[in-house]
Amino acid sequence: MTDDAITREQIAVITAFVDIEAPPPEGQPTAHILFGTNQVQPVNIAAERYHRGLAPLIIGTGGVNRHNGIVEGRTFHRLLLDRGVPDDVIRYEDRSINTWQNVELALPFLREALTAGLAITAVCKWYHRRAIHALTTLVPDIGGFYAITWEPLYAGKPVTRRDWPGIPDGRRRVLREWEEVPRRVAEGSFKDANLADGAWH
Repeated sequence: MTDDAITREQIAVITAFVDIEAPPPEGQPTAHILFGTNQVQPVNIAAERYHRGLAPLIIGTGGVNRHNGIVEGRTFHRLLLDRGVPDDVIRYEDRSINTWQNVELALPFLREALTAGLAITAVCKWYHRRAIHALTTLVPDIGGFYAITWEPLYAGKPVTRRDWPGIPDGRRRVLREWEEVPRRVAEGSFKDANLADGAWH
């Protein structure tokens, strides 16, 4: 989709499709998987929820970040410890290079959570629809799961549901989700995912 081709109506449709927000029911503890990033918001969300008794298991993901060279999973681990989350609550992988591998390399920890009877909550950017489909594809017995989202900063600007079309870095990323997810569902490399009764399935 070219920049000139996008209309206000299409923006509304795209935003609705990529917006994955689906928080767990109030008071329900779930295992939280943090999708790799060099931004700190996922750590703050997970730590705050741990201290409220809502995140008894936290899974960090991510290898070397291509923008600043940090190892995302290890950085999540360190920052969670800094925020008072005990080490025995934290699991992480530090080798993944994309969304698919974030889930693939965290599979032992996701299995641990499901075996313990915990539902899964993805903590990721609000438009990160690929994260939802990676979970449904690689963890077919995941059942209903949730997503708590955050707004990333690019070039000092927050990529919001309202402002993304005017932020080049945000626009590119949102349109990628809009174009790639349906294509991959159609070709069979992603299983479909639908939001029903407040959870992804």
